Amino acid sequence: MTKTDFREIGARLKTAFRLTTRPLAVYGSEVLPEGIPPMTGVNRCFAVSLYRMATGNEVSAIYVSADTSEGCCMGGLYHVGYIPVPNDIKYFVSTGRKDVRGGAAEFLKASPELVEQCTLAAGPIHPPGKYLIVQACEALRDAGPEVRSLCCFGTGEQIRNMAALIHFDRDDPFSPVIVPWGSSCSTFITFPAGLAENTPPNTAFMGPQDPTQNHSLPPEMMALGIPAGMAERMVKNLDVSFITRRPQVAFPSHGKRPDRQTA
Repeated sequence: MTKTDFREIGARLKTAFRLTTRPLAVYGSEVLPEGIPPMTGVNRCFAVSLYRMATGNEVSAIYVSADTSEGCCMGGLYHVGYIPVPNDIKYFVSTGRKDVRGGAAEFLKASPELVEQCTLAAGPIHPPGKYLIVQACEALRDAGPEVRSLCCFGTGEQIRNMAALIHFDRDDPFSPVIVPWGSSCSTFITFPAGLAENTPPNTAFMGPQDPTQNHSLPPEMMALGIPAGMAERMVKNLDVSFITRRPQVAFPSHGKRPDRQTA
């Protein structure tokens, strides 16, 4: 396996963590690879599109760009850097305003000012190239492009185990894996791919905590957005860590789990 072979890295992670979903690679390109359809061919929403790609085989890659904005979620286009932040988002995401979308609101933040402060804290968002592409790792050609991050969907047990492996070679007990506030596409793409200027480095992002996607994700499904360099380290640590040396602990037989004690 070469350093940049994310087809192999995705395969190793899928096998080691017993994923039934396909790990997805996020990268940018100035030239659109042949045969990749726009995201809107799957869904207008990044989160829904990625989940369908990860759990199905009909589409192995999608792209979005400033030139393909028609039919896309405006919030998603902002979160990957192709448009400025829409002014109405801070109202819609929080408590609403009568003259914005008829007063519709998601009540995810206590005030529009808090949304604005979170936007400023994340910093400007820069697209990775003319095209942002998300592709199943197994569909990458040869060693693949310059991948910025991976997105893996899994059960709670699988994602917990992946987080544990990330901590394996880190001396910081708090920040290697965090649950960020924001849209699902921020957890899947923006933060792990480092598109937001103030994204903490060497950090994986677990979630999504965005309840507006609960309708599209099964209750037991979670995701982990992993920077490319971190994914490489995870694969290097597989054989010396618990995931290989104590698989019965990472994945105990469901029939032999100890009874839960109630207080």
